[in-house]
Amino acid sequence: MTELKLDKDVRTRLAHQIKRYLDEDLDIDIGNMDAEMLMDFLTPTLGAHFYNLGLKDAQALFARKADDINDEIYALEQQVEER
Repeated sequence: MTELKLDKDVRTRLAHQIKRYLDEDLDIDIGNMDAEMLMDFLTPTLGAHFYNLGLKDAQALFARKADDINDEIYALEQQVEER
């Protein structure tokens, strides 16, 4: 599997969201470094599960589209006259 990497801006935004959630909802105050360390732990742990869900969604979409194409091709078939 490809390593899940986030660009710097996304990491900063997510760390801020983690800090805000912990502070507002759980009354836990952590620093930026702690929030990023938590994110580094969660990314490979939870990220792989969400990544795999995304792949399953993509596979399902591809299968539906392939079925649609097969239906369209079938509709193009010509009747064969037997004499």
